[in-house]
Amino acid sequence: MKFGIDRLLADAALRAPLEGRRVALVAHPASVTQSLQHSLDALIAAGVNVTSAFGPQHGLKGDKQDNMVETADALDPIYGIPVFSLYGEVRRPSARMMDSADVFLFDLQDLGCRIYTFVTTLLYLLEAASGTGKAVWVLDRPNPAGRPIEGTTLLPGFESFVGAGPMPMRHGLTLGEMGHWFVRHFNLDVDYRLIGMDGWRPNEAPGFGWPQDRLWINPSPNAANLNMARAYAGTVMLEGTTLSEGRGTTRPLEVLFGAPDVSASAVLAEMQAIAPAWRSGCALRECWFEPTFHKHQKTLCNALMIHAEGDFYDHLAFQPWRLQALAFKAIRRLYPDYPIWRDFPYEYEFDRLAIDVINGGPALREWVDDAAAAPDDLDRLATRDEAAWREEVRDLLLY
Repeated sequence: MKFGIDRLLADAALRAPLEGRRVALVAHPASVTQSLQHSLDALIAAGVNVTSAFGPQHGLKGDKQDNMVETADALDPIYGIPVFSLYGEVRRPSARMMDSADVFLFDLQDLGCRIYTFVTTLLYLLEAASGTGKAVWVLDRPNPAGRPIEGTTLLPGFESFVGAGPMPMRHGLTLGEMGHWFVRHFNLDVDYRLIGMDGWRPNEAPGFGWPQDRLWINPSPNAANLNMARAYAGTVMLEGTTLSEGRGTTRPLEVLFGAPDVSASAVLAEMQAIAPAWRSGCALRECWFEPTFHKHQKTLCNALMIHAEGDFYDHLAFQPWRLQALAFKAIRRLYPDYPIWRDFPYEYEFDRLAIDVINGGPALREWVDDAAAAPDDLDRLATRDEAAWREEVRDLLLY
């Protein structure tokens, strides 16, 4: 199969509208061609007049490890073009940045989750280009989590850098498709173009969202493999808790939790008692780790590892958002006074709990903390929102 960048490079007719125009590239370490050449090098080698580059969260080189670690603007040492940071002094492209090009090529590998900030960076770029005559082209890439949709819809007033708009946690779209939704939903006046993929089949085994003939390259430092990408719509919620998400280990964001004072075996048994169906589609394995940095640094933690891979993986049955919610509920029942929710500024949001910023509202946290709330109560909210989103984007699915 071919990703958008591969089709653009292979087809002179697709590149023809770029002739005589200044071109910017939004990219990160996973912005590579089928031959593993970085898109910046490949475009310049193909004769495209690249006059600037942009890096999202974690930087163009992907070297910034944690959230809220900013990247400065720089000058590319090889090509001498400015490299602007969209996770530094600004999150939205400034007028000076937008003046650097006429066409903006957006070539970021995404994880298919609302909170993964590359989707918000796309919206901010489209908004900056709206009404200016600037063009935005998305060079489409797979959604490795595939088409399943899951989670409650972000509520009005909960917009943030991890909440671009009223969508569920796992949105089921590619970034190219999402660009069409942004243009329509926010009524943007922008010259938007999608260079689509050829041969992406998100509903086919064994890879479903991820094609088996393409290597996995980390789009961000802690997105180490396909298992992480599948689990992320659930495990990312750990960032809003005192529980470790596995940062400081070799398998971050692939665990339901890690903590020195929580029994993984007890939590697993409680999860089975509360909502066994929410455990479907994967295997859960008790494990131990000692983070070298971040939460519980240099402290032995008991954890539950998620294996949404191999023979254990059922693409349609796996529901990582519900699975993670279930783990929280089990911990709350077993340890009623445990300080699950971490109170700290999350992605520059200072007035709301991080878990509510992540979920785009308080519903999940309130469900976890309400001793009388049953699985059906949360499932009813999510199922309604998932159905509405499925209908909302039905006409935008291109693959």
